[in-house]
Amino acid sequence: MIEVLRLTHRIRRDPRLSSHVALTARAFLADKIYYSGDRDSKFESSINNTVNRFGGPFEILYVEDALKFVKKRKENGFLIIHTTMYGLKLDGVINKIKASKNILIIIGSERVEPGFYELSDYNVSVTNQPHSEVAALAVFLHMLKNGEEFDHKFKDSKLTINPDKAGKVVVEKR
Repeated sequence: MIEVLRLTHRIRRDPRLSSHVALTARAFLADKIYYSGDRDSKFESSINNTVNRFGGPFEILYVEDALKFVKKRKENGFLIIHTTMYGLKLDGVINKIKASKNILIIIGSERVEPGFYELSDYNVSVTNQPHSEVAALAVFLHMLKNGEEFDHKFKDSKLTINPDKAGKVVVEKR
């Protein structure tokens, strides 16, 4: 089970970025995304609509208290990963992480509370440079899943995108 926690979603500031985090999590084969901060039914509806059209399984769920949620996940045997530019280099720890069956990946928003660094089994860096949490999540999941996302077929999809050199080819299943 691969789960993602998006910290501190802010409706006025983050709707597009949080959506991109969720869409990336799904496309790169995470099973669920949780988010904290502002509860946002529009965000949830948008992601559920994508899952309905392009297939799943994938869930989006809101958590009231993110730190408490992470503690509970850790108690339930999840390996806790926090993506941060200050962490250990991803390529140096990815093989150890792959040995875990259940993983929770924490993706920040605004300044991340020290408690998340302390609770994490691995604070992992993708480049030790500032960049997007979407990029960090994509690279992390790509390495974790060994590129499986390229050939994955989502269940119950109504739409499929066929690769095309010169345009958009979207096939609707009937």
